[in-house]
Amino acid sequence: MSALFELPAPTSLPPRTARGAALLEGLNPRQQEAVAHAGSPLLIVAGAGSGKTRVLTHRIAWLLAERDVHPGQIMSITFTNKAAAEMKERVDALVGRRANAMWVSTFHSMCVRILRREAQHMGVRSAFSVYDADDTRRLIGLVARDLELDPKKFAARGIAAQISNLKNELLGPDDAIERATNEYERKVAEVYVVYQARLRTANAFDFDDLIMETVSLLQRLPAVAEYYRRRFRHVLVDEYQDTNHAQYVLVRELAAPAVEGAEPAELCVVGDSDQSIYAFRGANIRNIIEFEKDFPDSRTILLEQNYRSTQTILSAANAVIARNPDRRDKRLWSEQGDGEKIVGYVADNEHDEAAFVAGEVDRLVDAGEVRNSDVAVFYRTNSQSRVFEDVFLRVGLPYKVVGGVRFYERKEVRDALAYLRVLSNPEDTVSLRRILNVPKRGIGDKAEDTVAAYADRRRISFIAALRIAAETPELVPGLVTRSQRCIAAFVRILDELGELAAKGEETADLLEAIYAKTGYTAELEVSEDPQDGSRLENLAELVTVAREFAGDAALADLAVAPEIAVAPEIAVGPGIEVGDEAEVEPGVPEPGSLAAFLERVALVADADSIPDNDAGMVTLMTLHTAKGLEFPAVFVTGWEDGVFPHMRAMGDPAELAEERRLAYVGITRARDRLYLSRAMIRSTFGQPNANPASRFLAEIPDELVDWRRSEPERSAPVGRFGFGRRSGSIGGADRGDWNVPAPSLTPTISLDVGDRVQHDKYGLGTVVASDGAGTRATVTIDFGSAGTVRLMLIGGVPLQKI
Repeated sequence: MSALFELPAPTSLPPRTARGAALLEGLNPRQQEAVAHAGSPLLIVAGAGSGKTRVLTHRIAWLLAERDVHPGQIMSITFTNKAAAEMKERVDALVGRRANAMWVSTFHSMCVRILRREAQHMGVRSAFSVYDADDTRRLIGLVARDLELDPKKFAARGIAAQISNLKNELLGPDDAIERATNEYERKVAEVYVVYQARLRTANAFDFDDLIMETVSLLQRLPAVAEYYRRRFRHVLVDEYQDTNHAQYVLVRELAAPAVEGAEPAELCVVGDSDQSIYAFRGANIRNIIEFEKDFPDSRTILLEQNYRSTQTILSAANAVIARNPDRRDKRLWSEQGDGEKIVGYVADNEHDEAAFVAGEVDRLVDAGEVRNSDVAVFYRTNSQSRVFEDVFLRVGLPYKVVGGVRFYERKEVRDALAYLRVLSNPEDTVSLRRILNVPKRGIGDKAEDTVAAYADRRRISFIAALRIAAETPELVPGLVTRSQRCIAAFVRILDELGELAAKGEETADLLEAIYAKTGYTAELEVSEDPQDGSRLENLAELVTVAREFAGDAALADLAVAPEIAVAPEIAVGPGIEVGDEAEVEPGVPEPGSLAAFLERVALVADADSIPDNDAGMVTLMTLHTAKGLEFPAVFVTGWEDGVFPHMRAMGDPAELAEERRLAYVGITRARDRLYLSRAMIRSTFGQPNANPASRFLAEIPDELVDWRRSEPERSAPVGRFGFGRRSGSIGGADRGDWNVPAPSLTPTISLDVGDRVQHDKYGLGTVVASDGAGTRATVTIDFGSAGTVRLMLIGGVPLQKI
């Protein structure tokens, strides 16, 4: 950097006013340094629970009180409206009404404000619309249809994701055309060109445009850039580790010198690379890791004192995250003392895991140690919430799902249930109309309205009108031929599924037939939208629900405890004791039938709104949603390789590192009590799978964890985790002290794909996949009706090669 741009050496100024001195009171030395720093770019590496929001708000107040900065010169950016509102509220409390002149907002809100002000430079009116994801997909679908693209090969959702990725990299339509290397990318670029033109015709921006167009504006028009650079002399960015490339460039543009020779704005970013968990949204961890390279004259201050958790919890988090490569060394510490040990639990299956959580919450609440609202249950994927919801409902434990709707309210689940309801009751017009064009099959709103109007005129049901439209379309005026053919195809699908239902096919098999015959899962599988992966998992979970309800033989060994079994009142009449060999009363669905399943699900769905009370509700959420929150008691569940860390991360070091950061985030949400649990067997698509313990568990020191229940030697050949541990015996409580010595780490059997085996529990099977070596050697075996199971080959595996 030339002398022209040199700044004074970084310094933390002492307070010169009583107000400034008051702002530093109660802060630790590192926090005080961060608040009072002046003169160069500042990176505040804020560990979990280290008081970063307090530091940011006090720094803003310090700028006003000690450095005579005008409020209008301050721009503070964060990622969520909730975080922005909290920061604004705290700043208001510190400085009063002067805070109104500041820009405290999210990236996107800030960009909308700039674009509306500068609309005349963009060729749009200031009253432009902002399209959300659904609007975007709808418009892209129209463009793709006009370009006569095959919707199977070029799904609107997939194209939208590709265009979003391009915009997040600040690549416009011309860049996309130039970079396209295959037919798919060329077609995406073609859609991108037309899509952008349609947006402008509609006087609209999509969500990604907001940042890309703001960057373009600042880069194209020096006078506009100079205005904002002169105005905002202090730019503060929270959660900097979550910025993508476009946001990174935007920050650089805003903080650049207004004109050549001028001093740049004073930039302060706050973040923690150990909490970077949003790569799937485009976040680039290099932005924070290489901050000091981007700004060679910057100063870095580490905030390591934690004000949230006990030292035991922090020591566990430190031990796990220390295994990630290429990270800044940072160790959280607390003055709160060691506190309670972490509680570990190895469950037989996911139901046992949920029952343990429910029982432990009940025990803590009864003992007066916590309230329901003090407790959070975390899981890796949304589909894992279903079993907790079922168990909590049955035992009367109030809960709420954060970051998503309840399992039975999710769109894909409701769509699948609507198909089942139509099979059970074809006169169910609401369900029928819901699935008429789901997945899309060419039956548009106009065709639907035409059939509905015909049904109304003839005073017949919607299904009857559909059959007439399919078989004798000339009787339905206004119905075009294309729509008629699509309706006929839909009716044929219903008839085929109806035949399976009439034969008494199990509900789980009906669901799988629905997924296959309608193309529902096929459409999700080809999508590049990460959310569609979660939808597939939810549909798989629904199959698991149905198999459990029917008492499938494959899950016979996973029988649910009586207190969480299917409610008997669904299947028996009033006055009949459970266990009586009595016939089902007339009108009551046959146990295990489709009608009984639908009634059971309807009862669960109707219980969504549990009355709140002073004790509140237990919170259920994914680990990604939990970031930024804290609870006195936290249950982090599903610690199994393939679940957490997620299966897709197992072979990618970068993704595995992000999964470890996710574990760090989950652990550090707990204030006083932390529970870690896993299941020896977990069902997917109704089939039992044995996943090894999460490798992250082995990274937590033994002395920090009190294992209430551990895995028996036969199921977990090595230690309590399913693979080698440093030391220690298998401790136990509640279900007995296992104290099984760790067997040999050497694989006891060698298997290849195609080998036939005999398992003591699952019977005859065939090896269908093999992975890993040594202590990590695993095989996946198809045991036919008993399902597909993944097993580790070390220790006493009850398996023989035949």
